[in-house]
Amino acid sequence: MKRLNRHDFPGAVYRDRVIQFGEGNFLRAFIDWQIDWLNEHQGTDAGIVVVRPRNREVSDSLNQQDGLYTTLIRGLNDQGEQVSETRLIRSLNREIQPWQQFGEFMALARNPDLRMVFSNTTEAGIAFVGTDQLTDQPASSFPGKLTQLLWARYSHFNGASDRGWLVVPCELIEHNGDTLRDLVLRYADQWHLPSEFKTWVHQHCAFYNTLVDRIVTGFPAESEQLQRELGYEDRYLVAGEVYYQFVIQGPSALFNELKLAALSPQVRHVDDIAPYKAQKVAILNGAHTAMVPVAFLAGIESVGEAMADPAIAGFVDNLLRHEVIPTLDLPADELHAFADAVQRRFRNPFIRHALLSIALNGMTKFRTRLLTPLLAAHQQTGEWPTHITFALAALIAFYRGESAGKSWPLQDEPQWLQRYADAWKALDADQLSPQQLVNGVLSDAQHWGEDLTRQPGLAAAVTQHLQNIIAHGMREALSQLR
Repeated sequence: MKRLNRHDFPGAVYRDRVIQFGEGNFLRAFIDWQIDWLNEHQGTDAGIVVVRPRNREVSDSLNQQDGLYTTLIRGLNDQGEQVSETRLIRSLNREIQPWQQFGEFMALARNPDLRMVFSNTTEAGIAFVGTDQLTDQPASSFPGKLTQLLWARYSHFNGASDRGWLVVPCELIEHNGDTLRDLVLRYADQWHLPSEFKTWVHQHCAFYNTLVDRIVTGFPAESEQLQRELGYEDRYLVAGEVYYQFVIQGPSALFNELKLAALSPQVRHVDDIAPYKAQKVAILNGAHTAMVPVAFLAGIESVGEAMADPAIAGFVDNLLRHEVIPTLDLPADELHAFADAVQRRFRNPFIRHALLSIALNGMTKFRTRLLTPLLAAHQQTGEWPTHITFALAALIAFYRGESAGKSWPLQDEPQWLQRYADAWKALDADQLSPQQLVNGVLSDAQHWGEDLTRQPGLAAAVTQHLQNIIAHGMREALSQLR
């Protein structure tokens, strides 16, 4: 079987317009997939040059397939129908490894056609390394490399106002564009670059804050069968879900030049990204966090199985519709549509997401994802939301680590693991009551940001749920929710 190459699989070739820091699965099934579609349907003529951000020994590269690879997008569409679609991606032109190809890497700065920079170097990638030098070949950090390129471009084009870049980081950190720009300017100071360069970065380079979302599972397990059906060998075949979201805050130039508005309603140009981050954290991540202990203690092991269970699915839906969504600051129809999409994603038959794999650091996840809607719902209605407080009680029960002779691993900060081990041991020995256990959890102001036992009625609501779970089991306790 032939391996992918542009001789045997000819097609459109696009001029270099995009630099991409990162060759991983996510960018190839997200950014490169979108640009490929726009090239074909909107005539954007945007070819991508991939830069490997880390110096690693690799025996293979995208160049061995001339930049070609296949995406497999599968899951449930907006109508709930199962779909599976392959696409041969031609938007990626070549890959550069700057430690071995430093001259070719720096030549990117002198290419007048290059206009955009995308990145996904993991959350740790947008960082400052004080030992980096301008003369390094290259700088070790991603922001350092970007500063080297920007300085070279500024110097080559004599600070021309029309040669700035549109920089679009996709790392999952708050204010990713602002943070990256600040680090570039910090390197400029560290390297004693002239103030005129910093002014050029400020005025003629755009750094976008973004929110990205798509589950990308990578190289599919059934790849041999898929490659036989496709008729070629593809070592970079990558699978992802149908749903994707790309929210971008910054100047309109990126949308105008890439024609991003043609892609999907889920690709948005916004003035303020904060409400969309709050939506994702509370609805998508919050639903996961609420579901895990409830479903697991009900005898379920995966997200898909949980959503196939009417009681668990109903619990998640009620929590989102009646308790989380009313606390968020976006139009109700948008929020409900997002909740619909989240629940379709949870039902994706092509992804088996084990509950225990997303139970890591459950205490922190509850605080960052569900504490705000919990408190906001109470402020709005004067009552504690039934399903969120039940989820918190279920989380406390989950941290017992065993039930009915079955045990499971717990992964969290050591102090929480020790505290729960001691508390549940004391409760089992009748040395501690459920109310005292709940009070001990909620009173940790360092964790929650305040002593939650001072919120009138909250500890009592959580304790009632916990007592029901202990006395009757998860299934019966869940059935008693109103």
